[in-house]
Amino acid sequence: MKLEYIFPKDIEKAKMEKWPLVIPVGTIEYHGPHCSFGCDTLIPYGILERLEKEKEMIIAPPVWYSPSSYAVAGPEKGTIHVESDVFEQNIYCILKSLLYGGWRNIYLLIHHQYKLEILLPMTLCCMKAAKKLTYEFLEENRGNGWWGSNSNKELYDHFDNQDYPWNWITVLPCMSKEVQSSTGYDHAGKWECSILSALYPETVVKEYIKDSDEWFIQDAVESSPEIGEKMVALCLEDLRKKIK
Repeated sequence: MKLEYIFPKDIEKAKMEKWPLVIPVGTIEYHGPHCSFGCDTLIPYGILERLEKEKEMIIAPPVWYSPSSYAVAGPEKGTIHVESDVFEQNIYCILKSLLYGGWRNIYLLIHHQYKLEILLPMTLCCMKAAKKLTYEFLEENRGNGWWGSNSNKELYDHFDNQDYPWNWITVLPCMSKEVQSSTGYDHAGKWECSILSALYPETVVKEYIKDSDEWFIQDAVESSPEIGEKMVALCLEDLRKKIK
């Protein structure tokens, strides 16, 4: 189910039954002449659309604008960059409405700049916003000294339980480092174009590769939806275990 299409009774049922609510977080960023600007948002969104067919879950509208950086190309080539502190505050506000609204099983799914799960600005902002918000919520609702209270002496016995506060909001890579190691990970090259073309075929046009000599796109000629489907399958296998 998609959050923007459903009704209050659907939301209340999902919250009561602790369905996962997942937010795809991505960018609008230059990916060469052959690959769509929404690549890093479309990949997590497309994978979630596949997962939604087999699992009770809510897909929230994507966050399209983020700290993409101008490492690949500047604004003259279409990249839209949001400063980290502004982005973090935006994520914080979104999560605050969800957490205070009663959601206790929230995920942010990220593909951009997540090679081997190295923590870079977008992911760090999401993690910081989530942990800051969780502490604030707990102190506001349970009072100062809540953790030190004897009533919480068994808190860590339930670490894997969804009721454990730091499991309320989870930041996940779209492709874990294990999945990346089984296939590959790049920027608008063979691997990224393959997985994107499997999910949204109209967003990759390989004949446009010849319009640029940029080093990072040249092996995109080797991409294919067939390779991409194998990557999607591995992502789904991993996310089935992690999105509970």
